[in-house]
Amino acid sequence: MPGENPYVQSTFVGRERERSALLDALRVRHLVSLTGPGGIGKTRLAREVAAEAEGTFPQGVRLADLGRVRDTGQLLTEVARAVGLADQSARPRAEALCAYLAPQRCLLVLDSGEQVWDAVRDLVGDLLTTCPGLTVLLSARRPLALAEEYVSTLGPLPQDGPEAFALFAEGVAAVRPAGLAPGERAVAARICARLEGIPLALELAAARAARLPLDELARRLDSRLDTLVAEGHGGPDRHRTLRTTIGWSHELCLPEDRLLWARLTVFRGPFDLQAVREVCAGGPLARADIAAGLDRLLACSVLRRHGRGWSMLGTLAEYGGQWLERLGTDAYEALAARHAAYFARLVRRADEEWLGPRQITWFRWAREAYGEVSAALTYLTEHRPDDALDMAGRLVFFWACCGRLHEMRARLEAALKNPSATGPHRTRALWALGVAYALHGEYGAAAELSARGAGTAERERDREGMLGAAYAGGLTALLTGDPLRALALAQAALDAAPGPDTGSPGRLRCLLVRVFAYTALGERGRARSEAERLRARCLALGERWTLSYFDYQLALVHLGEGRARPALRYARAALESKRAIEDSFGTALCLDVLAATLSAAGQAERRRGWRGSPRPSGRRQATRSAVPPNWPRYARATRRSRGSRSGTRAGSWRAGRGG
Repeated sequence: MPGENPYVQSTFVGRERERSALLDALRVRHLVSLTGPGGIGKTRLAREVAAEAEGTFPQGVRLADLGRVRDTGQLLTEVARAVGLADQSARPRAEALCAYLAPQRCLLVLDSGEQVWDAVRDLVGDLLTTCPGLTVLLSARRPLALAEEYVSTLGPLPQDGPEAFALFAEGVAAVRPAGLAPGERAVAARICARLEGIPLALELAAARAARLPLDELARRLDSRLDTLVAEGHGGPDRHRTLRTTIGWSHELCLPEDRLLWARLTVFRGPFDLQAVREVCAGGPLARADIAAGLDRLLACSVLRRHGRGWSMLGTLAEYGGQWLERLGTDAYEALAARHAAYFARLVRRADEEWLGPRQITWFRWAREAYGEVSAALTYLTEHRPDDALDMAGRLVFFWACCGRLHEMRARLEAALKNPSATGPHRTRALWALGVAYALHGEYGAAAELSARGAGTAERERDREGMLGAAYAGGLTALLTGDPLRALALAQAALDAAPGPDTGSPGRLRCLLVRVFAYTALGERGRARSEAERLRARCLALGERWTLSYFDYQLALVHLGEGRARPALRYARAALESKRAIEDSFGTALCLDVLAATLSAAGQAERRRGWRGSPRPSGRRQATRSAVPPNWPRYARATRRSRGSRSGTRAGSWRAGRGG
């Protein structure tokens, strides 16, 4: 199953009856909901069941973590990313998801999503109505209330059974090399009973065994829980038991660790040490003490390891968020401002290092940090619109290649609503939005925005803005079958902003448009010589995005001249670069060129093998390339893909919705 599971902190124990029932349900039902309160183990069980069931679904299992999703756009983006859909068309994303999943037999696991519950319910209803081979496994605190939904409510582990004891004992062994002493088994059993077999409560309590003797740990827990009963909160309300255990664990933390816990909730996903130092340090929380604080929170099971960083379970993040609210609005605003400023700086650095060997690293970062970047943009749009305009414009190529063209467009449109913003930031946002419109097939709007950007750049003598606007205009001209205009726009900007070939990203992109135009006009000799010269420049820099398109052009030129062997070499090189930066759109284009060169070389069998090879990042589908194909065959295919593919909406999966 694709994706790392950051919640695996211990060996999976128990749940045999629940696991068996869920597997049986997945064989006959298309919607299975695993519900229960926070900390009960829903996420872990759902992922275990999905991993076991994967072999029964020809297209496998896809997992979408919706825990930090805050709006419908993010929901659709996360689900599309999970299933491997990179859709560039202008059609609604829900419709694109339905069309993509309609022919597949796969299991889609949706974890959480309570923040956008109505949107989750609508999306699942649409998907199940239009995708007969799709099965959805939902793990959340409540069911969707859709027709034919199978609901399994997860309770705690039997508090006096072997599973709860095994989970607690394993947690103790993780913090004490010797584990439970023979004389402590009775005390451990009493702790399991007092915590009602709630997995997260057991893990938090076991983590404290590193510093407290087990009988002292049991005494303190008894005192806290007895207080809960004395205050009139008795009975089997496991939510109160868990909150009491979390609160007790919180009280045992050092004051600075409690503050760190609260501040960490500003992150939407996993975080690393540098991010925490930049965002969370300040006041009583010294920057030099951050690493030790993270280690202590990890030791007491508040944090989980996630790659080289950390993550926090949603239930614990909720608790920390409540404490952050108690610190007051000013404290939260200051934290959100630092978070936004930090990620804006990283975006600026990524853009500045576009022409260099770290380009691949920044592409990968843009994917992993999407939630944080999105949150930062939201904050800046509301509080510092000029900075939001700058940040959104710098993300255009990262978003386009990462399959987030809809987000790019929406963010740029929102940022450009600020009428007071002027200068290079606004110019860049204008032509960047023109690129988005062009890739969505809205060529009139794209040309108009590119022209506005060019006019603004010329008035302000913004040379990089001139080059960017010319690139956007040239891209639009190529997509509309006008290579002469594309060539004229690119050449005029290059003449107006002279400099070395790789002096700036804008200049290199205009040179790329010129090579595309030469190829489309049949000037193969000029296209070949210029592409070879610029390819060498890119290789020297360690740049891969533009390099891949020069390789692509060289493959087309050699193929057009009947030289299949060099065409094959360049097509493979282009594909290698596209896969390195995980550009799913460009990868699809390069796969087509590679298939054509293999066919031209008389290798039909290998051609079929390449067409059947998996796309990067989990069998991604691209519906439009980030750079227009100027070879007639691909231009026709692009035009054909521009139309809308409607799916049947509503239907039986909406009929059973409850109140």
